[in-house]
Amino acid sequence: MKTIGLLGGMSWESTATYYRRVNELVKARLGGLHSAKIVLVSVDFHEVEGPMQEGDWDRVGASLALAARQVRAGGAQCLLLCTNTMHRVAPAIEAAIDIPFLHIAEPTARALKQAGHTRIGLLGTRATMEQAFYRDYLSSRGIEPLVPPPKDRDLVHRVIFEELCLGIVTEASRAEFRRVMADLAARGAQAIVLGCTEISLLVGAADSALPLFDTTELHARAAVDWALRPG
Repeated sequence: MKTIGLLGGMSWESTATYYRRVNELVKARLGGLHSAKIVLVSVDFHEVEGPMQEGDWDRVGASLALAARQVRAGGAQCLLLCTNTMHRVAPAIEAAIDIPFLHIAEPTARALKQAGHTRIGLLGTRATMEQAFYRDYLSSRGIEPLVPPPKDRDLVHRVIFEELCLGIVTEASRAEFRRVMADLAARGAQAIVLGCTEISLLVGAADSALPLFDTTELHARAAVDWALRPG
């Protein structure tokens, strides 16, 4: 079994899900007392979120590149960045390490293609929904992303940062997300991508008439597949 590197803390709520799911998946595959070999570096989200909100992505990239080198120094053989939004600075992180970087959108795109979905609703932070880094990744693989209108993008972004990242889950926000997902379905989306690692804390399959693709779950599965692959 190879050692998985996790760069987390953005937020720690979803990083905890990564740690749990990677270990659960290894146990399911190998049985007994098996657990995953993991090196985890968890950053202070406050120190990352501030520059992000200011649009200082160079500073974000430099900070996370340093943290990625710490993961590598701990013995990790691959790296997962446990957040969708911060993949905006994936090139800076990849340049800082000499181990494989497992991009969160890759297993998501692969799962969508395997299911035959080419037009999807994308939910995430404002950066993920609006900036090119994530939408272009999907588009380059033949998947057309639809995003909510501006008012609903503001709602989704607010719930992520003011509630889910703080461990707050409310029925009112769940109802709003159901409405937003129903609107995306009415506009022709064939599936919904939960493009923020916290969203699965709020909604699940029962909340949508369309299939949901949870990027956290897909990323964790890809990491375990990689770690248990011979060679």
